[in-house]
Formats: sequence, C-alpha cells, structure tokens
Amino acid sequence: MGVEPAVVDWLLDSDPAIRWQVMRDLLREPEAVWSAERARVATEGWGARLLALQDEDGQWAGGAHFPADFVWPGPEVFQGPGKPWLGEGQPWTSTSHVLTLLREFGLDPASAQARRTVDLVGAHCRWEYDGLPYWGGEVEPCINGALVANGSYFGVDMAPVVERLVGEVLEDGGWNCEAERGSVRSSFHTTIAVIEGLLGFEEAGGGSAASRAARRSGEAYLLTRHLFRRRSTGEPADPQFLRFVHPDRFFYSVLRGLDHFRRASVVADTRPDPGLAEAIAHVRDRRRDDGRWDLDWTPAGRTWFDVDDGPGRPSRWITLKALRVLAWWDARVGD
Repeated sequence: MGVEPAVVDWLLDSDPAIRWQVMRDLLREPEAVWSAERARVATEGWGARLLALQDEDGQWAGGAHFPADFVWPGPEVFQGPGKPWLGEGQPWTSTSHVLTLLREFGLDPASAQARRTVDLVGAHCRWEYDGLPYWGGEVEPCINGALVANGSYFGVDMAPVVERLVGEVLEDGGWNCEAERGSVRSSFHTTIAVIEGLLGFEEAGGGSAASRAARRSGEAYLLTRHLFRRRSTGEPADPQFLRFVHPDRFFYSVLRGLDHFRRASVVADTRPDPGLAEAIAHVRDRRRDDGRWDLDWTPAGRTWFDVDDGPGRPSRWITLKALRVLAWWDARVGD
C-alpha cells in the first residue's frame, strides 16, 4: 500500500516517539538510523516530559494504578461493569499508565532513565490491592496483562505473573477482569491486554508451551468474532470497537486488535489469518482522502498532557498504526 509523501512528512514533523517508528516500520530505514532517533525519546519531547514528572521514589502521581490523591468514592468513581466513570473519568497519571505510554513511545529499555525507573518502582511502588509489590502483579488480569507487557519490555522477569494469567483462561478462550466476581464470559478489553502482555513476554525471550497456547487461545477468541462481532448473533459486540481511540488505556478497538496480530505474525513469521479481513477492510475504509486517519475518541480522565490534536481531527498515532497494519497485511497476504 502506497503512502503519500505528504503523509510521511506530516508524521515525521512530530515527536521522536512517532518519528523513530515511522523510520522503522514505514520507511524501513537501517537500524542505526531509527535507533538514533529512538534514543531521543529519553531526552526530548513527550518521553522526556513524562520522565521529568516522575516522583523522587520512581512513581508517578504517588501510586501504582491510581494517583495518591484518588478518592474512593469520589468525583472519579467507577459505577460497575459496563457503566461509565462519573465526573471526569478515571485518572491516567499514575505509574502503570505512564509506563504503558513510555513503552508505546519506545523509551530504550537499556537507557539510564529506564533502568533507574525499573529499580525505583520495584523498591517503592505497591499496588492499591493489599499493598502487593509492583512487579509481582495484582489480581485482575487486565491490569496484569499491561504489567507483563511493560515489565517484559523493560527487562523485568514476569514469569510468575505470566503463570498466573495462563491459569486464568476462561472456557471460551479469553479473560475477564470480572471473573473473580463470577463472570464466565471473556471480555474483548481484558483479552487484548493479556495477549499483548503474553506476546511481549515472548518477544523478550520468555514464553513456554503453556503461555504460547494461552496467547493463541485468546487470539482465537477474537478471530472467531472477526475482531468485533458477537459470536452468537454476528452483530457488533460494541459499536465503540469500530471507533479509533488513543491512547488505548484499557479499551479495545479493531485497530488495537489488528496491531497485535501484526506483531504476532512478525514474531512467528506467519501469514495473516483470513479472519482479519473484515477488520482490515474497516480500517481501509476509514482512511481520509488525504491519506490520514482521524481520532474518534480518547478516554476521559486526568492526564499529564495530550499527545493528539483531539477527536475528529487527524491523528498521527492512529495514522501510524493504520499504515503499518495495512502495509503488513498487503505485503504478507501477497506472499
């Protein structure tokens, strides 16, 4: 799939966090070129801004999943499964959410900033649930999935948390954070978080027959639903899945699902599964006449700063993800 030079120029006229990925994934620059740009994430732009906001003890906003000043109940309150947060929505300024952004930005795990963060978080950060040590994991699979993705990326041994996730696969093949409260059906949101984590664990040199089987089970859960449909009726499980969101936080979308399958295909050197075709067509159809893609929505709640121009406007992040998904699909389907 061709990429208009004007779109490439627009993507490059941005933050190092985007530029290095454009160089690697779209322009196929040599590693020496894109890695030099990637190194700038620690000292320039969004990555440097987040690192400058870090507490002295290595945390952000004084907490693991929620800021230290989070009030429960309070103005940022969860009403229950399937219901919205009140007020401004969940805050996204705490340690877990910042680590996810730094991973997405591509902060070099070998950098001094990353190594310092891993050590300090391990020494000082505790989960809100029972004060459990941060890198040892929490109890909800959606949280642990992101933790495994982040820990694996930053060089932490996540094998114990992976073992827990492998043991939590539901009968239909996926995961659900509400399982501890009796849910027996998997969730798109939780499943994508877990399989991203399991894939990240494999990319970091981990993985076992059991963890790979669990990842494939979660992928099969999504594939049998064409990444967005109910298996029972064929109707969209949630119209929101077809809308493009950034940052993803803990929300599922077809673009997030496709980007996971792209990574998994590259890791295993396999062809794309035909079950992805409908989701691919949706992404292709959403392309603007100028070759870019719009941001549809962003999760409400406290953030340190914005990394997009707002819903209804072209998004460099969405455009980057869409272009590399389509480039992967077009190249490998034609192999």
